[in-house]
Amino acid sequence: MQNTSGGLLLLFIAGIMNASFAVPMKFTRGWLWENTWLVWSVFSLLGLPLVLAFSAVPGYGGILHAAQSTVLLVVLCGAAWGVAQVLFGLALDRIGIALTFSIVLGLSAAMGSLIPLIRFHRDELFTHSGIVSLAGIALVIAGVAVCAVAGRMRDRARVSEDARTGFGAGLFMAVVSGVCASMMNVGFAYGSPLSDAAAAHGANTLWLSDAVWAPLLIGGAIPNILYCIFLLQKNKTAPKFSIGSGRNVALAFTMALLWFGSNILYGISTAYLGALGKVVGWPLFMSLIVILAGALGVITGEWKGSDPRALRIQGLATLILIGAVVVLSRATL
Repeated sequence: MQNTSGGLLLLFIAGIMNASFAVPMKFTRGWLWENTWLVWSVFSLLGLPLVLAFSAVPGYGGILHAAQSTVLLVVLCGAAWGVAQVLFGLALDRIGIALTFSIVLGLSAAMGSLIPLIRFHRDELFTHSGIVSLAGIALVIAGVAVCAVAGRMRDRARVSEDARTGFGAGLFMAVVSGVCASMMNVGFAYGSPLSDAAAAHGANTLWLSDAVWAPLLIGGAIPNILYCIFLLQKNKTAPKFSIGSGRNVALAFTMALLWFGSNILYGISTAYLGALGKVVGWPLFMSLIVILAGALGVITGEWKGSDPRALRIQGLATLILIGAVVVLSRATL
């Protein structure tokens, strides 16, 4: 089923969708972060995955019951990723779209690719594909490091101690989020028995990954929803749901469609990319998102008024990540 060109095209489309999923949050009115994130979590981590899984995979309930140990492992990986999502959302407010995406997705790309490579494809580490994959991952890490430098220079103009503290806290959240976020691809790789069972039950080849997404994202929903509920109580912001509810719910649902849809396309692309699809596809996906999110950060004015050198360094980081995309694409050939 390998189709490298088709897989890369799907990854590019998925990258556009994922990089832009947070943009609608900028246009909510009257809601705070916890209001939007809670609605987004319900749609993208519970509603859409469950509806699609039970629609696309025959006998899905029986598959989950028969593979309880695998389901538990996938849910735990999802929970770790859910912690990453909470920190990711908070980091967005502190250091912006471009820098948050760069750090979180770069670290996620490196760890989320290396773990499946070593665990499931150790015999291919020193083959052409394995070496090229490692070189691409190294470029991703380098690109992320340069992004961090650019972001620090961008915010150096902030003279208040609160601003410096905000940047440092945001940077820390982004790093921890990146480490935990890698668990999504790890859970996706360990969930292969669920995809195999879906195939045995007659599911369409293109929708096999849906068998894994549902438990993975349910695990991720738990930390997200609990934290949002905590903030709603702490900040007494639950009444804000009544403000502009129709508009804001529509924006949160748009976020969910963009984000969940991008992950579905990623799952399909890994099948097209061949045996190392889950190893090579993940850093490719992350790099494309970082590049596109960086462009969105410039378009939405996040770099306005910053040191011009910072934007040039961010451009260099983008070039490094583009190089990573090119190198990683060669690993699939």
